[in-house]
Amino acid sequence: MSVQSIDRAFNIIELLSLEPQGLTMTEISKRLDLHKSTVHRLLSSMRNRGYIEQSHSAGKYRLGLGFIELASLYLNSLELKIEAQPFLHHLTKLTGQTAFLAIRDGRDLVYIDKVETFDSLRRYKIIGRRRPLHATSLGKALLSGLPDREIEELYKDKPMEKLTDKTITSYDGLTREIEAIRGRGWAIDDEENEPGTHCVGAPIFDYRDRAIASLSIAWEASVFPDLTWEAVAPDVVRCARDVSIKMGNIRYK
Repeated sequence: MSVQSIDRAFNIIELLSLEPQGLTMTEISKRLDLHKSTVHRLLSSMRNRGYIEQSHSAGKYRLGLGFIELASLYLNSLELKIEAQPFLHHLTKLTGQTAFLAIRDGRDLVYIDKVETFDSLRRYKIIGRRRPLHATSLGKALLSGLPDREIEELYKDKPMEKLTDKTITSYDGLTREIEAIRGRGWAIDDEENEPGTHCVGAPIFDYRDRAIASLSIAWEASVFPDLTWEAVAPDVVRCARDVSIKMGNIRYK
């Protein structure tokens, strides 16, 4: 798509945002001084992606649910970061380890925050980065909050990237791990994402009791050889519980 087409698409979006009852293709064409064929092509593309809806009775176009979903994801992530920050700082001080916050996007996790034991600009380097769910404690914690059918859709008969010799790469192995996580309430990363790194993660639930995010702490096994998952897991789970309550979850109240 050319820059001109992108500009025209945004012009249509901005126009329809001011018209909650919608506009016909002819009205859009006249308002923006665009040829009908151009408007039709752009509307069809955006409608296929759920960003534009068409009323079959009146033939009018208006903004679709796609925009609501995008806005909700953004606002939820923003609220999540604000609510989680003090708890992540507390977790870091309590354990002496770096804390992470992530959300899910398909088969990946996306880091949205990081808190170290000291203020550092390095924390911003991780934000926005992606890692596979199946190879991280953050990711597996998120998966543990999903319905089994959704996990099956994501991984059944589909390859899983092997990042280290310890990465789980089979569907059966992953589902067994998820069941264990559900039983104890926390997930581990035993050098599955990066050699020498250990992590403990736990899911964060919202008011609908859906796993919307996860948090974790990570440490270098060679630097902290005596630190065990069992020793820090209760602190991680407690932190995730407190953030969940802030996000409106009532299972812990």
